[in-house]
Amino acid sequence: MLALGGTLLLVGLWQKRLENERDRENLGRMKDAKARGRDKAIAQHPQIREDLCLGCGSCVAACPEHGVLGLVGGVSKVIHASKCVGHGKCAEACPVGAITVGLGDVSKRPDIPVLSDRLESSVAGLYIAGELGGIALVRNAVEQGVRAMDDVARRLREEPAAKLPGVRDVLVVGVGPAGLSATFRAVELGLDCETVSLSDVGGTVLKYPRRKLTLLQEVAIPLHGRLKEGEYLKEDLLAIWTGVIDKRGVKTRAGAGLLSVERGAGLLETRTTVGDFRSRFVILAMGRRGSPRKLGVPGEDSERVLYELADAAAFTGQRVLVVGGGDSAVEAALVLAAQPGNQVALSYRKPEFVRLKSRNEERLRAAAAEGRLKLLLSSEVRAIEKDSALLTSSESGRSREIRQSADWVFVFAGGEPPFPLLQKIGVRFGKAPVPEAAP
Repeated sequence: MLALGGTLLLVGLWQKRLENERDRENLGRMKDAKARGRDKAIAQHPQIREDLCLGCGSCVAACPEHGVLGLVGGVSKVIHASKCVGHGKCAEACPVGAITVGLGDVSKRPDIPVLSDRLESSVAGLYIAGELGGIALVRNAVEQGVRAMDDVARRLREEPAAKLPGVRDVLVVGVGPAGLSATFRAVELGLDCETVSLSDVGGTVLKYPRRKLTLLQEVAIPLHGRLKEGEYLKEDLLAIWTGVIDKRGVKTRAGAGLLSVERGAGLLETRTTVGDFRSRFVILAMGRRGSPRKLGVPGEDSERVLYELADAAAFTGQRVLVVGGGDSAVEAALVLAAQPGNQVALSYRKPEFVRLKSRNEERLRAAAAEGRLKLLLSSEVRAIEKDSALLTSSESGRSREIRQSADWVFVFAGGEPPFPLLQKIGVRFGKAPVPEAAP
């Protein structure tokens, strides 16, 4: 008995030592993340009730992005919030429901519109769904588009009004995952819906590199059914949407840039570049990227400077410079580096990548180590010339000029978000309160 007790004591001490080492490691990672600005979430992220957490580590193991969560002091903590893209696997894995995944406190987020729990903005009857509301992932955009349209249908039932000529039940702006799902749901519900968009069908997904894998998990597409595969190629996802449109005769109108939305007598009047629309409700689902953000350097107006990569296979045997440090830039650089004969360099203004998905960061490091692409960290483009780009680099601690050969320059510096337009419409951001949707 004494021997057994001694063994258990040793096992307990050994376990405690391992826990202490893990705590020190994770506390160090938390400190490092804060110093590098990785502790702040971009979109939805886990909120953990420490009073319920068992410290079992199921959430840590379930996270596909690796490193978002870690155990400290016997409870789960968010370590690298910026790496979270909102899969929600941690919440699913938690055996006691201690984790919810959402935007958290948006009171100090000037880039997040304040919405009711039904996705209605501070403008009565105006809903916001998908990426425009700060929510990442195609699956979430699909679900929000459906949720917004379901609430519109509820309001139409509970707040009946005489049908007026030229007045639709609802106008959807955007044909990405959220806008299309809202539109398809309107068809299912028999609503009088008009859908317009600046882009063609697919929205942001349309701009993904050719054959990019999109993580969906399991989600239901109205008029189509449930998608059960975890990942879909860009082309397959677009084929599903266009197949529904063709089969069901769904009409969308491209080339319509949003200009304004104004509240009238029980109606919303929406002005676009292709005409004006009157409707009882409006769902904005046009994404956050807006027009591409430019570098503002000499030579950028060249036809060799592009802001999206639709088909990497069209570029072979080329010298390519990719500019940017986000997932879009890295994915473009990787797929271009995989094309025959290409020489690819990736320029990023910071000394290291801060907010990449784990899978992209691992692939990038491997490609750089194998010499398949060149990393130009702490560098900024100063001018674009005939067959090269002039950059300044401070990677070595002092500023120096670099001339990088380039037949093509791809710029992924983000987009100019439509926030000023939303504010002009009356949508509130940050601290401003929003009234609850009508019961």
